Amino acid sequence: MNYFKIPFYAKVSIITVGLYFFILILFETQSIIVPIIGSTIISILLSPIVDFLINKKFNSILSIALVITFFTAISILIAVLLSSQISNFVSALPKIIDKFYQTLNSSVLWSSHRFNVSEEVLNKFISDTKIKIINSSGSLIGSTISSIGNVLFTLLLIPVYVFLLLFYKLLILDFIRNVFGKTNHIEVDKIINSTKVIIQRYLIAIMLEVVFIAVLNSVGLLIIGIDYAIVLGILCAFLNIIPYLGGLVSMIILMVVAFATKDSFSYSVYVMLVFLIIQFIDNNFLLPRLVASKVSINELISVIAIIVGGEIWGITGMFLSIPLVGIIKVICDNVTSLKPWGLLLGNTLPKTKIV
Repeated sequence: MNYFKIPFYAKVSIITVGLYFFILILFETQSIIVPIIGSTIISILLSPIVDFLINKKFNSILSIALVITFFTAISILIAVLLSSQISNFVSALPKIIDKFYQTLNSSVLWSSHRFNVSEEVLNKFISDTKIKIINSSGSLIGSTISSIGNVLFTLLLIPVYVFLLLFYKLLILDFIRNVFGKTNHIEVDKIINSTKVIIQRYLIAIMLEVVFIAVLNSVGLLIIGIDYAIVLGILCAFLNIIPYLGGLVSMIILMVVAFATKDSFSYSVYVMLVFLIIQFIDNNFLLPRLVASKVSINELISVIAIIVGGEIWGITGMFLSIPLVGIIKVICDNVTSLKPWGLLLGNTLPKTKIV
């Protein structure tokens, strides 16, 4: 029989067009897909606890309800404990912004005398920038208010998704096995188990890292006397989950707050030094032992995944990008035809030199 062979350039075109529409679908349906993905990851994390309760002769519905209620209560408790700090920080934001502009105006006056630059030119640039920020912030506030309902709806929907995913776990797993046929049950089970293990270990490692970094950030900021140290320490600890970019953004936020709330620029320098020390501890002790060993993805793929995730799903996509790439790597490592892609995603360098 004669088979029609598709030319290479045609294959590339088909793959490119298909990839474009796939990304477009992910972007357009993010309000549906992101909660489902997040709920799936949470349900995988909570699954061992539910299984433990079921093995202790608890009813399955009761076990799932108890686990979800417990973790929801912990989340609410943490939010309540931090609410006063957060409200104080939010209420002080206008003062911080005014102080920032006062300090900036003083810096303009010093720069104009130091570098012989017209003070009017610098002030005009600052005032124009301030007007642009105010105008853009108005539309941003409007869009934020309009999206609050969607955020609240999503937060209420996630526990429902988690409950149903845990309740129908066996049905979903049986469906996945049947989709790929009886002959591939062993390979499918291996991929499912590997995916479950890697997500559970990764999320637990990330949670531990966030706790350690939050404590180090808060203690360090309290020692040098930065206001709202606990809130900023926790915020920057969560931003630190985003590799590379999160650390840079955290340092900028802390330096700006120190610059705006203190009379001396030296506090910003102290913040930078404290942040660099904490990052050294994280990168050389916490990250290799807690996180890096759980998801073996090379730095190039990590950066690309974070940027792509941010472009498609925003901040949420940046947080989800590494676990999703980890799942893709597990699939590639266990499918013969996809193993080269698994090697590309991994951080194992070839032992032989390729010229």
